[in-house]
Amino acid sequence: MSSLDEFLRRHGIEAERHEHPAVMTVEESERLVPKLPGAKTKNLFLRDKKGARHLLVTVPHDLAVDLKVLGSTLGVDRLGFASPDRLMKHLGVTPGSVSLLGLVNDAEHAVEFVIDRGLWEAAAVHAHPLVNTATMVIPHAQLERFLAATGHSPRIVEIPGRHS
Repeated sequence: MSSLDEFLRRHGIEAERHEHPAVMTVEESERLVPKLPGAKTKNLFLRDKKGARHLLVTVPHDLAVDLKVLGSTLGVDRLGFASPDRLMKHLGVTPGSVSLLGLVNDAEHAVEFVIDRGLWEAAAVHAHPLVNTATMVIPHAQLERFLAATGHSPRIVEIPGRHS
């Protein structure tokens, strides 16, 4: 049993897990992940220009995000993608496995969690359980319980972008 599974069990957080072939992109996810209830997500692990701030931004899977506009919306100077090394250091995952469940590994609270308002208001969201060979369906109440247990407060924002 993984440490994530133990964490979820210890905090009484219930989510359905669905195994599938490895997916690295939204396009692969569309083909390989079974149709599940809830909102599909895409996750961006970002840093500011100086590398002093790290943000995990969860958006609808079909939203193309302009990082310059997002930076202005969030009041963060020059957002860019964080390196795989930073991703492993802060969320304990590799590219392709990024999801809000990675916050379980951010014990220092070095990562700010930003979620699109539409996803926050969804009945359930999808998230990789630290690997890209499974997807968990997390009901909203369980998402709130998970964030409280990890000590992360969500910043709920209308993320600018265009749907594909």
